[in-house]
Amino acid sequence: MTITPKITAGTITEKEEKTSTDLAGTWNVLVFDDPVNLMAYVAKVFQKVFGYPRERAEELMMTVHIAGKALVWTGAREPAELYVQQLHSYQLQASLEKAQ
Repeated sequence: MTITPKITAGTITEKEEKTSTDLAGTWNVLVFDDPVNLMAYVAKVFQKVFGYPRERAEELMMTVHIAGKALVWTGAREPAELYVQQLHSYQLQASLEKAQ
């Protein structure tokens, strides 16, 4: 919230303005390739964190390996932030971005 003073003919009034940070909407969780983690490990992390079946986890892992990054989940901001934190706890490079 921002308070903006307004000065008119010797009096000062304050006008409150609410600012929106646009946290609502859809967010993407991205995972990036790195030279440290084994491909099988990355697939296992995807299974554990997102509950993906082995085939889906391996498909995403291969996308990360070949393309350098993969969109692994899309949804609300709060669970997306939690997923990024969990991926970081498994030493994976991940980020959050606003979906288009």
